[in-house]
Amino acid sequence: MRGPDAIIIAIGTNDASYLKSKDGNYVSSHDFEANLEKIIEKGKKYTDEIIFIGLTKANEAMVAPTPWVPDFHYRNADMKIYDNKIKEVCKKNNLKFIEMMNLLKDEDLEDGLHPNSAGHEKMFLRIKNFLEENTII
Repeated sequence: MRGPDAIIIAIGTNDASYLKSKDGNYVSSHDFEANLEKIIEKGKKYTDEIIFIGLTKANEAMVAPTPWVPDFHYRNADMKIYDNKIKEVCKKNNLKFIEMMNLLKDEDLEDGLHPNSAGHEKMFLRIKNFLEENTII
């Protein structure tokens, strides 16, 4: 049975969110790193080509707090910490990382957090170009 040529993983935005009632991130950066390592270990059973997509920025004016769950706050400072943690883990494991942090503008975010169609198109093009440049597709 043939396995995948590559696994592409986008993870971390919700982990980086700040849960007001806990006075800290939803998932600690230490646990987040451990979770990344577990995901990589499982992924390597199928392919060595594991690619992580970086976090995007948020429009804090709209999501600190979020209207849908007021105890959740998305802050760019936290997003950058978790994005950097993904980069570090990728570097340590010799994996590819696709930068997204400075790609989207506030107008590319539907609700302050999730990309709208223009945001998704920007992300698609960056990912597609990366995959082509690295001869993955």
